[in-house]
Amino acid sequence: MCRNLSKYAPIFLLLALSGLIFLLRNIHTLENLNCHTVSTLYNLQSRINSAFTQEGTPPLYHNHTFCGRLGQEPSPEDALEERYLLDSIAWPEPPPHSAPTPLRQTSDPVHSLFAILPGKEGREWHVGDQLEALIQMHDFQGRPKRYGGDFLVARLHSPEFGAGVAGQVLDHRNGFYSALFPLLWVGSARVEITLVHSSEAVSVLRRLREERPDRVFFKSLFRSGFLSETTVCNMCLPPSQQPLCNYTDLHTGEPWYCYKPKMLSCDTRINHAKGGYQKHLITNKEALLFQSGVNIKVPIHASGPDRINVLPRKKGKSQLTPSGYYYEGSWRPLGGVIMRQFNESSAITQCLRGKVINMYGDSTIRQWFEYLNAFVPELKEFNLHSPKNVGPFMAVDSVHNILLKYRCHGPPIRFSTVTSNELRYISNELDGLPGGPDTVVALSIWAHFSTFPVEVYIRRLRHIRRALVRLLDRAPGTLVVIRSANFQALDQEVSLYNSDWYSQQLDGVLRAMFKGLDVLLVDAWEMTLAHHLPHALHPPPAIVKNMIDILLSYVCPEKKKS
Repeated sequence: MCRNLSKYAPIFLLLALSGLIFLLRNIHTLENLNCHTVSTLYNLQSRINSAFTQEGTPPLYHNHTFCGRLGQEPSPEDALEERYLLDSIAWPEPPPHSAPTPLRQTSDPVHSLFAILPGKEGREWHVGDQLEALIQMHDFQGRPKRYGGDFLVARLHSPEFGAGVAGQVLDHRNGFYSALFPLLWVGSARVEITLVHSSEAVSVLRRLREERPDRVFFKSLFRSGFLSETTVCNMCLPPSQQPLCNYTDLHTGEPWYCYKPKMLSCDTRINHAKGGYQKHLITNKEALLFQSGVNIKVPIHASGPDRINVLPRKKGKSQLTPSGYYYEGSWRPLGGVIMRQFNESSAITQCLRGKVINMYGDSTIRQWFEYLNAFVPELKEFNLHSPKNVGPFMAVDSVHNILLKYRCHGPPIRFSTVTSNELRYISNELDGLPGGPDTVVALSIWAHFSTFPVEVYIRRLRHIRRALVRLLDRAPGTLVVIRSANFQALDQEVSLYNSDWYSQQLDGVLRAMFKGLDVLLVDAWEMTLAHHLPHALHPPPAIVKNMIDILLSYVCPEKKKS
């Protein structure tokens, strides 16, 4: 029976198509159809769509590096800067092998070790000195590694004092690494070294970044009347697959494409959303390089003592200059601003009186909006009927003349559904600001760019930088604060899309791009590394509170005593 019916399937499909074409040609008569008829036609259209397209993930393809070359052709100066930035974040590569390196020959944190080296005065250290730990990496067979490229992080901390500072790791490219720490408090201090990824795992991450920028894909809904279609979208789609809709931004030249719907025009796009994640990106052997508790964020143990006792300052000053450190749970910046504590909502209200605070970017700066909106009762969120976690959001304190706003950055943005007309590029938004002494701009843009070649991120930051230069030229009193990337919890899946190694690369570019510009930095990278709480994409409230205190210390600096 089923076989007989299957013979007539093409005929049924042809009849359905003919009927749909007839209806489309006489679309004006549909206004008189009742709801039941329209619903039936909608279901028919859905069946026809499913007959032509397969729901789910887009077809697999390899983009290689053409994604980074999209958009406007860079000027010679921009190309030179891009080359400099890429060189500045260049990462050592393992020696080439004819076959993938087996797990037993890759970096093993259990067999690896570190030792605290004697200081200038033997085993006596003072505040202001520099502490050095030497790390030697071994493989799973216990044999010393002979090349570098491992992603290691280090911190010096003291739970009893609520203190912590990020260390600087130097790769000697021969299996040895140095971790350097400034000594900033009196008392005990413990060294902690962590292997985030082996050099072999970093090689896999690098390849994915260059060859598979499609591993997070996006989608858009197109609709006209009762007809609707959903197609795959991304920054780089091969035109050989099917016709494209070009949504390149007219002002910045930022590229964005969707596959053209089969029955609708490109100007019927309704929204933008994250489509999903491509799976099966790595081989079974490569998957062994990304094992939680084995070689992802695993501590390396000391061959001897892992802690020292720091004596009061004697002489000298450490050559290291981190952005700050924790003491008694509070962040203490080292230069630029005196940290103030805003523990009462009234203090925040007084600081922000008469201010317009514009926040742009990803969900890590949306946390700032949420913190202030929840902590300051005078701020009342205005209902813009925005989707949760997407925005835009706005909160107002009419008594103290405070306006707080948040808007997400333009694509690629992995949020849930965003209407097309709410997709705004930060540089365009900045060009629309009048600016001035009562205007604060806070930016955070990094987390959604980890799957793309670094050239894509450089291009986006360049547009933002140019817009900031224009803003500061027309309104020199505008305060601009940029939030850096931060560490997050990692497992195998997260590593392939959002690894800390990707974030570290983007963070290096961000700092270099805005160096010398009249902007201020909230160093979320060091603040999350130096803190004792577990890493999280959205840092816990204790860390966010310290970030807000820095922001407000920039807005309302402590007055110098005469």
